[in-house]
Amino acid sequence: MSLMSRRMVLGGVAGALAAPPLSRRAEARTGPESFAPLIKRVLPSVVNIAVTETVAGPDPLANLPPEFRQLFRDRFKQRRQQVQGAGSGFIIDASGIIVSNNHVVGSADTIVVSLSDGTQLPAKRIGTDDLTDIAVIQVQPTKPLAAVTWGDSRAMEVGDWVIAAGNPFGLGGSVSAGIVSARGRDLGVGIQDDFIQIDAPINPGNSGGPLFNADGQVVGINTAIFSPTGSSVGIGFAIPSAVAMDIVAQLRSTGRIERGWLGVQLQDVEASARSGAAAGVAAVDRTGPAARGGLRPGDLVVAVNGQPTETARALIRTVAATPPGQSVQLLILRQGRSMELSITVGRRPRTEEN
Repeated sequence: MSLMSRRMVLGGVAGALAAPPLSRRAEARTGPESFAPLIKRVLPSVVNIAVTETVAGPDPLANLPPEFRQLFRDRFKQRRQQVQGAGSGFIIDASGIIVSNNHVVGSADTIVVSLSDGTQLPAKRIGTDDLTDIAVIQVQPTKPLAAVTWGDSRAMEVGDWVIAAGNPFGLGGSVSAGIVSARGRDLGVGIQDDFIQIDAPINPGNSGGPLFNADGQVVGINTAIFSPTGSSVGIGFAIPSAVAMDIVAQLRSTGRIERGWLGVQLQDVEASARSGAAAGVAAVDRTGPAARGGLRPGDLVVAVNGQPTETARALIRTVAATPPGQSVQLLILRQGRSMELSITVGRRPRTEEN
């Protein structure tokens, strides 16, 4: 039987059998005939962001001999220049609350938001968080704005459809579709790394824009790409909504994020005959909370608040999520002996991680 005839037979059999009804989950995986209805509904909530930032300009004296550089230094020491940038954001409150990336607006002198109808509004920062690269800004509209809702990124599976929207290369009002390629990506840029990897094309200017699920809910904030060229090669990363929602709520409330801190340097320790994998204490800040709580270099932290801790990153995340002033219960191994310590968590300095 030829290949063509075999295909025709299989097609006939499939047509003769009664197809079982697709579940809602299966329909989501096959994708709609068009994303147009969804895009029309959510795109008015996506904004373009233009920023101006003052930075130190190039040193005009760099190529002069040392004696001449000193002579003209005072004349040029205030030399600075304005640079412009662009990014994206999305409206989460009709009153004008907008979410974006910290690296888009965090250092900006001026922020201008362009709505989908072309209206331009000045914006002010409400709060930023450098560790998660999340920022909240606000505009003062003359009428209520279209706002999107958060979805649950924890419900997303590899292979699910996603739509990225934003302002790539300053073009504005652009969307791209793809799937979730992977979850839980650690890019090594911060203690909170837990990115969704997507193949929906995102490019410079997409930063801060929303990642929608098939229901039009925001399940991520587009924030980074992996590319040898600087443009999309099909590997992009978004901050999960499960992380972003709490950060955004805190920024709206207080304008900053308060994280717990122990004052230790940690390293991963592989499983041994004495213990499973653990977080090893390499050094302790003599004036930090850990030192006051009795933690010592060489201790192995195997559990926090009764939950096993197998990596240094897991311990850091648990402590960072603990409000300063509260205590954590550590189960440690010290020279083979099991001990419990109660340590009151301090407030994380901006330059510290643990």
